Amino acid sequence: MTLPTGVSRRGVLAATAAATAAPLVFTEAAQAGRPKPPESYRLTVLGTSDTHGNVYNWDYYRDAEYDDSAHNDVGVAKLAALVNKLRAEATGPVLVLDAGDTIQGTPLATYYAKQEPITTTGEKHPMARAMNVLNYDAVTLGNHEFNYGLPLLNLWIRQLGFPALAANAISVKTGKPAFTPYVIKKVSVGRRGPALRVGILGLTNPGSAIWDRANVEGKLEFADMIASAAKWVPIMRARGADIVLISAHGGDSGTSSYGPELPNENPTALIAEQVPGIDAILFGHAHREVPERFVTNLKTGEEVLLSEPSRWGQRLTKMDFDLVREKGRWKITTKAATTLNTNTVEADPKVLAVVRKQHEKTVAYVNQVVATSTETLSAATSRYEDTPILDYINKVQTDTVTAALAGTEYASLPVLSIAAPFSRTAVFPQGDVKIKDVAGLYIYDNTLEAVVLTGAEVKAYLEYSAKYFVTLAPDAPVNPETISDPAVPDYNYDVFSGVDYDIDISQPVGSRITRLQIGGADVDPAARFVVAVNNYRRSGGGSFPGIVKPQVYNAQQEIRQLLIDWAQAKGQIDPADFFVKNWQLVRAGVPITF
Repeated sequence: MTLPTGVSRRGVLAATAAATAAPLVFTEAAQAGRPKPPESYRLTVLGTSDTHGNVYNWDYYRDAEYDDSAHNDVGVAKLAALVNKLRAEATGPVLVLDAGDTIQGTPLATYYAKQEPITTTGEKHPMARAMNVLNYDAVTLGNHEFNYGLPLLNLWIRQLGFPALAANAISVKTGKPAFTPYVIKKVSVGRRGPALRVGILGLTNPGSAIWDRANVEGKLEFADMIASAAKWVPIMRARGADIVLISAHGGDSGTSSYGPELPNENPTALIAEQVPGIDAILFGHAHREVPERFVTNLKTGEEVLLSEPSRWGQRLTKMDFDLVREKGRWKITTKAATTLNTNTVEADPKVLAVVRKQHEKTVAYVNQVVATSTETLSAATSRYEDTPILDYINKVQTDTVTAALAGTEYASLPVLSIAAPFSRTAVFPQGDVKIKDVAGLYIYDNTLEAVVLTGAEVKAYLEYSAKYFVTLAPDAPVNPETISDPAVPDYNYDVFSGVDYDIDISQPVGSRITRLQIGGADVDPAARFVVAVNNYRRSGGGSFPGIVKPQVYNAQQEIRQLLIDWAQAKGQIDPADFFVKNWQLVRAGVPITF
């Protein structure tokens, strides 16, 4: 006898026995001539994303327990405790997925990629240790998985006790997926009947082709996420998937930070809309909390469930699917999602235990003294006046790019540098400056790049940046707390070094750069400059004009580490070595004093 796929001989015999016995059971429904409704089952899918190297609920830059104004918690240890709680409460099977950006984002993750890389020490990555305790069913690769190169990524994947998925990361050598594209998990939903086959497709972000070009060029290509879903979903269905889930590292806005040269960066809603056969999508990358969103598929009219669980382990997505078995097929009758706050549970002790030594080693590392500062340097006023601490960033970036381009065709061009006031609380104390102080100044894991801009492009860039400020008449009172437009975040305001300029905030946006000079002479619009810039901005973050163009420098060096290295090499942080007052706010040509 040939059995249907997924059904055992024992299951057939049990079903036959049940059918033989059925006439002997006289229920109220049967007596009334009504068929008994099919039994309902529940599948729960839990989802995490953008954990970014967080295991402990710890802020390594403050050397203290993590806390924010909303009292969120972070880390896989918190996620594991909540997952274990839900597993214990569940009446049906539970699957746990992650949508990527896992091995980068904290000094803990950086330490085991840079200071003691797992590729040379034989150490197990802390995120592998933590996630194996949580016992995921699958993880999708995010764009930040490629930050430290393919050897480290591949080793981390081998250290996991579950598959890492990325159907649209294609090997240049073979033309086939470089990583596992999908898995089909067989789960038991009850004591009777066949197992439920859940297909899980992983899609990574095409932006990695730009953001990590040095690590992936010539090795990997990144196919369109929508087209990849359209290719693989029918294959999964044909191979027996009763339910199809996608774990996608891309937001749902439908827009990209890097322009049209690559496939869409945030296509999750478009995937749901355009590709039939998908039941739900767990997504990440945008660091947003989207508890539940339904998108109607244009071809089938079916509602696709979407959810994004914020970032760093602050939230856990919970998807519930109610199912029945009808005419030999599984059918979803209802589906819903929500996000749960991890600050409602205590950290899982098993996760803490397996990463404790690595966490303690990282804490000791960030508390190392790197240099002595001759005076206290604060970032508190860097938004509205030129400060030495922001010039420190620009000095390091300028020196790095200048040295790298020596002997190239760009060596004769002046090097300018761009930095944003990421932190209002960063301070280098007079005396000992520790790694955590430097890391607290540069809070993002950006890498350094450089492009060539003309004088006209520099001016246009500065005009765009100057929209950060509100318009104030020459005689209006000036309040530093309200001088900026609340719609523009601090990280989307940049200052330049290497060029002298005035920002006249009494003028309308677009006409505020009233002085732009080098050495007392006006900048020629046709002049060419090398501009040091972080990868986020260069790739389109903030939508600044003229900056999204081919790099003339991109060594994939983290700016935060460059700042640390410079301080260690010098041994002393003295503003006399880098502070040049080159820009100011004015009104009708009169400098604003604070």
